[in-house]
Amino acid sequence: MRSVKVDKELDIRGEVCPFTFVKSKLALEDMEVGQVLRVLVDYKPSAESVPKSLREEGQEVLEVNQIEENLWEILVRKTR
Repeated sequence: MRSVKVDKELDIRGEVCPFTFVKSKLALEDMEVGQVLRVLVDYKPSAESVPKSLREEGQEVLEVNQIEENLWEILVRKTR
């Protein structure tokens, strides 16, 4: 069981790079510093590139978990 409180969820299954990162970044812009965004992706390259790109933007990636065969969750805390 996850101990992180999720403030907002972004389900972008069906999207591919670079749209997955762009949509994740836009969702974070509407959030307060310290809040946690849960991003759901079903495109394996996005499960790797979105966390990497968010880290490069200065955000804190808390977890990347494979939930199902083709489904990943990315938990990111807004830091700025």
